[in-house]
Amino acid sequence: MGALVHVHSGLRWLALALLLFAIVNAILKRKSGKYEKGDKMLNLFAMVMLHIQILVGTILAFVTGKISYVEGWMKNPQLRFFGLEHILLMVIAVTLITIGRKKAEKALDPAKKHKTILIWYTIVLIIIFAAIPWPFRTALGGSWF
Repeated sequence: MGALVHVHSGLRWLALALLLFAIVNAILKRKSGKYEKGDKMLNLFAMVMLHIQILVGTILAFVTGKISYVEGWMKNPQLRFFGLEHILLMVIAVTLITIGRKKAEKALDPAKKHKTILIWYTIVLIIIFAAIPWPFRTALGGSWF
């Protein structure tokens, strides 16, 4: 179980890096007039990594003690965060990245594809930043890995 928590925490960095690369790529190539296979694959890998994260997170939800819906769980910051906020925000993020990527792929104009990725992936990144139990959020017991 501990190893799976570390996998989930470690993969967060790959997911964040892929999201950032996809966003920067969209910014840099928006006016290029091209949307190439590499752009498509980067956006796809970012989305797939978030799907992998939600899968691992779902498994963790069932096997860790971080999620407990005992009486008063909403008053406990750690139980509320992991039992509601983290799960809800991550499901929203995965849903939005999937919708955003699909909308980008349907667009005909390369600039529109990049703009769509830029908007949707940036929203997803902000949501994920809010949903991560960062180490400075001491009440949540977060860590860098």
